[in-house]
Amino acid sequence: MERRTIFSGWLLPVLLVLPQLALTIVFFLWPAGQAMWSSTTLTDPFGLRSRFVGLANFRHLFADPLYVATIWRTVEFCAAVSTLAIAAGMVLAIAADREIRFRGLYRVLLIWPYAIAPAIAAILWILLLHPQIGLIGRWLNSIGIPWDYQLNGPEAMLVVVLASSWKQVSYNFIFFLAGLQSIPKAVMEAARMDGAKGFFRFRTVTLPLLMPTVFFLLVVNLVYAAFDTFGTIWAMTSGGPGKSTETLVIKVYRDGIVNQDIGSSSAQSVVLMGGIILLTILQFRFLGRRSGGQ
Repeated sequence: MERRTIFSGWLLPVLLVLPQLALTIVFFLWPAGQAMWSSTTLTDPFGLRSRFVGLANFRHLFADPLYVATIWRTVEFCAAVSTLAIAAGMVLAIAADREIRFRGLYRVLLIWPYAIAPAIAAILWILLLHPQIGLIGRWLNSIGIPWDYQLNGPEAMLVVVLASSWKQVSYNFIFFLAGLQSIPKAVMEAARMDGAKGFFRFRTVTLPLLMPTVFFLLVVNLVYAAFDTFGTIWAMTSGGPGKSTETLVIKVYRDGIVNQDIGSSSAQSVVLMGGIILLTILQFRFLGRRSGGQ
């Protein structure tokens, strides 16, 4: 039976919703509107004058091969971070869901990385992988393996993917663990009685029941990789060497804050925002169809 809260008037519901609505308008809708307006204007470097140019900023963006290359680089980066973080979070959740000693302690330790700021996470990985001061970086060079992500583009991309994925594993772990614990015990017992064991039981019983969680985390991780990895990438490589780790959010910052090209930077932020919104809509539509089919 569905339970509903009935209010005697309209004033109390409005007052309850008003704080969240105000936060949404001030911190989300208003900045988004400002970005959309700025993307249609051309502003001088001092921000004193601007003129309306329509879609000229967008035409210039997609005519620039460097920007198109940045889009594909961002897609590859988001796919790599999301895949690695989701897979690691699922494996750790499955391990922590078993009856093992100190299970509670393991869960707490696995959640801790989520509380670390992106820039601090970058510093931790620098202390591990830096070619001069990093423990692993120095060891690789000492055994004859040339390692310097400051000069090698693929190595730099590998480093920022690892650091960004590690930061998000804890978030995925929490949701996967909750999803595993919500699976009815009777279902798992029936699978055991039918002879389903190991990976076969996971593939045929556990994973299908976890798919709603997987699709939700896929959307969250893609948004995280597109936006929240700025601090990690900027602290580790600043988008370099060259442009090998320059994602869309790094390019937005570089063009808007460093180069003071407000119109182009705003157009890039609108494109990035539109891409994430479209991807989120497609993901939830697909998730809704799967849920409806089940």
